[in-house]
Amino acid sequence: MKRVSARWRSRYSSRLRLIDAGVVIWAVAGAFGIRFGFPDIDSSSVRDADYVLLSVLLVLSWWCMLEFWGSREARVLGSGTEEYKRVIASSAWLFGFVAVVSYALKIDTARGYVGLAFPAGAFGLLAARWFLRQHIILERKHGKSDSRVLIIGGPFSAAHLVRSLASAPAAGYRPVAVHLPGAGQGFDPSDLEVPVTGTTTEFDSILRVILDTDVDAVAISAGVNMHPQDLRRLGWELAARDIGMIMAPALTDIAGPRIHTQPVAGLPLIHVSTPKLTGGKKVAKRAFDLAISGVLLAVLAPVFLTIAILVRVTDSGPVFYRQERVGIRGTTFHMLKFRSMKVNADAELAALLKAQGAGDTPLFKVDRDPRITPLGRILRKYSLDELPQLFNVLNGSMSLVGPRPQREGEVALYDDAAHRRLYVSPGMSGLWQVSGRSNLTWEESIRLDLYYVENWSLMGDVVILFKTFKAVFASTGAV
Repeated sequence: MKRVSARWRSRYSSRLRLIDAGVVIWAVAGAFGIRFGFPDIDSSSVRDADYVLLSVLLVLSWWCMLEFWGSREARVLGSGTEEYKRVIASSAWLFGFVAVVSYALKIDTARGYVGLAFPAGAFGLLAARWFLRQHIILERKHGKSDSRVLIIGGPFSAAHLVRSLASAPAAGYRPVAVHLPGAGQGFDPSDLEVPVTGTTTEFDSILRVILDTDVDAVAISAGVNMHPQDLRRLGWELAARDIGMIMAPALTDIAGPRIHTQPVAGLPLIHVSTPKLTGGKKVAKRAFDLAISGVLLAVLAPVFLTIAILVRVTDSGPVFYRQERVGIRGTTFHMLKFRSMKVNADAELAALLKAQGAGDTPLFKVDRDPRITPLGRILRKYSLDELPQLFNVLNGSMSLVGPRPQREGEVALYDDAAHRRLYVSPGMSGLWQVSGRSNLTWEESIRLDLYYVENWSLMGDVVILFKTFKAVFASTGAV
């Protein structure tokens, strides 16, 4: 009998194939119709016939490229950016191949036709994948369409892996049991939050545990007390039974682009590259900031004017609020905001923090802040008060995406790890913005900022910005 996970994978892949086919046909047919017009059935135009044949070949090739590129593999579905990257990469390679062949064979391919089909299809595929992903995420939050995982390893690493997987249900890995080979006394099974199947190190017994728990994947965590040859045998046995094998090294908050494997003497050595935002990467991030902030400032000019008038009319005082914040490498700058508090609100901060017992905490946040004006509450709810920070992005003191900009008093409370967040420019948005905003604790905020610093990528910035719009419209965690 086919396992539940196999059924949902098969069902999901079938949906993807149908959706991909529909989107690709829509994009290519639409580009053909806009560029040439739809030909009559009795048309004898050789050019139309050639492009009809090209369109059919393009649809079939595009659909197959998405399959060959692994964009429908179960392990990339429902979580992360890898699925989207593969969709874009497969589409770009296909159209790049078409361009090269057209040039090499001197085929006069209409640029308007290709120029319409590629962006329309790529955008349509991404949009369709996103909507389908929302459905599977909702199912996984209710315990459906996921993979049952047995974790094998040491007590502490296994407990960490259980918590990590349980905190990200959208990823589709549900820990159902833990096996601790060779574990002795000194650990509390209740810390693992899932049943412990035992501590035996015998290979046949471990294999029997795997089969009895009826799991879809086995995750081998750090500190596992098993002989390397037994691990190799386990991989063979799992492959024969169509059960996935996952290796979970003792690395935390490290993203895929920094991890590289190199086989040495039959060992898959994992290399972790040093994060550097220099050279071409730095230029690309700055160019991205300039382009997007410039466009947004031009488009939002009427919004700026309207908010400025409302701030001035509803509460006499300056329209903008300037506050000194700490930027890259510890330099200071003045961050701009639309004023959302009454005049001289900073003078009351210390007293309010002391009254709430938060004077010595790193995040200077006042609950139910009485200094906020009625208009300011609306501006803050939808993050409209932060729009003037686009000028900070334009002058280079901030970035569109980065760690949360903080005050000197907060920076003074940093430990050594937290200081790493000053390696890049602070951002208008960031992982903290799309992961809870003001509902985050200090530790959660620092962890997200450090993850961003350690794993920056331009594609990651784009994804965060898209998530920011969603978070702002949902008004999640706004202050």
